[in-house]
Amino acid sequence: MDILQVIKIKTQEELESAFAIRRKVFVDEQGVDPKLEWDNEDVSTHFLALLDNQPCGACRYRKTSNGYKLERFAVLKEYRGKRVGQALVAAVLDDIPGDADTIYLNAQHDAVGLYSKFGFSIVGEQFEEAGIVHYKMVKK
Repeated sequence: MDILQVIKIKTQEELESAFAIRRKVFVDEQGVDPKLEWDNEDVSTHFLALLDNQPCGACRYRKTSNGYKLERFAVLKEYRGKRVGQALVAAVLDDIPGDADTIYLNAQHDAVGLYSKFGFSIVGEQFEEAGIVHYKMVKK
């Protein structure tokens, strides 16, 4: 049936599901130092993707001195290729205030194509974050 939905996290249980997904993708799969993974949680707006009511993806955004930053997009391996990432990006962009002057993110190399579909463009040189190649991308 494949019912895909993205919810804005409102409960501690939903937040724990998002953290579990991020832990599995970033810490276990990509080898990111757990100390680097958990920051700014209290000032971020979090989202959880559900496919047939199963938590399968997560992300967040927060307001910084540079604008609105989209972060921590994670989709469990077995759910990749099922439009979960696209649904997360669309939900976040839909939630950011319409008067936001700058929306940006640091994209892992493999995700540049996804963000490009939503109007993001690479700005500057590639850089390394947590041992992974990234590009700063800004929504035009």
